[in-house]
Amino acid sequence: MAQSTAAQNTAPAQTKVAAPDPSAGAAASETSGVTGKRGQSYYHFALGHLYENSAEQFGRPDLATQAIEQYKLAITRDPKSVFLQNSLAETYFKLGRIREAVETAQRILKTHPDNLTAHKLLGRVYLRSMGDPDAGQQPGPMLDLAIQEFQTIVKLEPDKVEDHLLLGQLYTLKHDIADAKSQFEQARQINPASEDVVLNLARLYNEQGNMPQSLQVLQSVPEGDRTPKINLALGAAYDQMKDHKRAIKAYQSVLDAQPDNLDAHRALAEDLLTQNQPDAALKLFQGITAQDPEDVRSFLRLAELERTTGHVNKAQAALEHAKTLDPDSVEVHYNEAMLAEAQGHLNKAATLLQQLVEGSKHANQQYTPDEKNNRAIFLDRLATVYREQNKTQEAIDVYKQMISMGGSAEERGYQGEVDAYRDAKMLPQASAAAQQAVKALPKNVDLQLTLAGQLADSGKPKEGIALAKAQLKGSPQDRVVWLTLAQIYTRVHKWKDASFAIDQAQKLNTSPQDMGLIYFLRGALQEREKHVDAAEQEFRKALSVDPDNALALNYLGYMLADHNMKLDEALKLVQHAVKLEPENGAYLDSLGWVRYKLGQYAMAEQVLQKAITLIPTDPTVHDHLGEVYATTGHLHEAVAQWESSLQNYANSPAPDAEPTDVNKVRKRLDKAKVKLAKEDAHATGPTHP
Repeated sequence: MAQSTAAQNTAPAQTKVAAPDPSAGAAASETSGVTGKRGQSYYHFALGHLYENSAEQFGRPDLATQAIEQYKLAITRDPKSVFLQNSLAETYFKLGRIREAVETAQRILKTHPDNLTAHKLLGRVYLRSMGDPDAGQQPGPMLDLAIQEFQTIVKLEPDKVEDHLLLGQLYTLKHDIADAKSQFEQARQINPASEDVVLNLARLYNEQGNMPQSLQVLQSVPEGDRTPKINLALGAAYDQMKDHKRAIKAYQSVLDAQPDNLDAHRALAEDLLTQNQPDAALKLFQGITAQDPEDVRSFLRLAELERTTGHVNKAQAALEHAKTLDPDSVEVHYNEAMLAEAQGHLNKAATLLQQLVEGSKHANQQYTPDEKNNRAIFLDRLATVYREQNKTQEAIDVYKQMISMGGSAEERGYQGEVDAYRDAKMLPQASAAAQQAVKALPKNVDLQLTLAGQLADSGKPKEGIALAKAQLKGSPQDRVVWLTLAQIYTRVHKWKDASFAIDQAQKLNTSPQDMGLIYFLRGALQEREKHVDAAEQEFRKALSVDPDNALALNYLGYMLADHNMKLDEALKLVQHAVKLEPENGAYLDSLGWVRYKLGQYAMAEQVLQKAITLIPTDPTVHDHLGEVYATTGHLHEAVAQWESSLQNYANSPAPDAEPTDVNKVRKRLDKAKVKLAKEDAHATGPTHP
């Protein structure tokens, strides 16, 4: 039956390959003076080569079969030709006829055991048969066969870098680290600046946990000879060694050569965050997401940075994009909760976090390390949101779930439990929780120091100080102990002891950044001693080390405002602190107080009301709002705030309830009540008998 026109139009055209005429070939051979079996062998080889090329070009398996037949004919005319046998084996390999390729190569090696071409073909066969380790496939027995072949290959051609590298990689797969290292080192001797050699050797040391040696290998390449890949690996090595400044330099070198290298952009952005350069990191992530709109992680980073800088609408947009890319990502949902919290939508934040907590729960309580870490993060954040909602018991219940997880989560759970009780001014419960924590984890220094601080705040400063001192071991870890002692001494007015403790902590500093906290503590100590000028100098030193030190920004701004000094600067300092931590109630209180001092009463009232929702048991915030109400003529509201202030002072630890501060509030309250009484009397007129 004839095909239809349509069928004829769609049928693929068959390419015809014109094979040489054997008689014509023979004639040509005779004409050229090549006679006998060798000439015939050459003819069949040439014909087989033509068929093979045509088979590859046009995808014709029938031509591939003819190529093999011609190679076989060539071998029958010249059976001793190793070249022809290798050609046949290679053709078998290209066509996927692996068994025949192996058999042919093995026949060659029986008579020519040092034939490099046959060994290389077998090596390639065994490599292909190993599977893909990156896809989780096990190499199996083919790994040993491949190693065996490449051991022979490096003996036959010892000066080939790629052979040593490949054998080293095979040894690595077999976890034979010593032999792998030997091969990489031999390759390095042949070509010390080879990118592949340096990267493989550095990776091997890294996998052994020997980061200094890995770093040394990468650094051994002169700066001018370092390729972008080497600089990228060097940056990653510096990051692992916590040397982020050098890592930044390495990544910038990558970008000098390859401005569009997104891996370098991502790594550089992360390091800029560690170096407190959020604005520079933000610009990088904006560029990354513009170039790669499928990069979920970078969109999440962008959302986080926009959120922490107060750009909630931009954060929302970045987060929505990330959600479209990966709607089931727990990281996306966690960032949704964080954004809701930043927007003040605490109920929504709590609901989202509850869902994450429930979704991360295993009935058998068995978790991988990553699952356990994620669950602890979800629980910790949920407890924080409950504390912001003043739901103390709900927060405590969540912390108890963390405690039951053990490990680092247990410590964080106990610490959170103590802090939640302290926030709620439930001091006996805070002390009991601290005692229970130490009993459960007696070797945990941080919990011992928490208990020490709690004892000092509960009217037992000698016991607290003794417990803290007992944690001193004559080691670098003593720094945190001295810092804790400095804070305890400051709170109980032992000024000289506090200064001594700060000096001891300074001796154990490990980086220039550590001085920021030292300056801050000295500033706080000077302020408590009423040395305002000296305190200001120390806080400014802290900010010279870290301009984004929110603690120092807030303390200095508040102190200046409290003493009616440099109010415009005080406002900028506190605004910076609030920008860094927009939901920090203490910083909002400072901002409200500066606004009050500047005569901006409406703005002060608005900010202080928000602060009270975040830290409702803080007596200072109530006092400040009372001042605002009194100044604006709302005496009844002022009285209510001052009464709340005194009530919260009564429930506060002794160091937080300075008698002078309490007396000031009491005097303001009494004065306001007298004034109200007079106003009431004037309003009702004289009483007649």
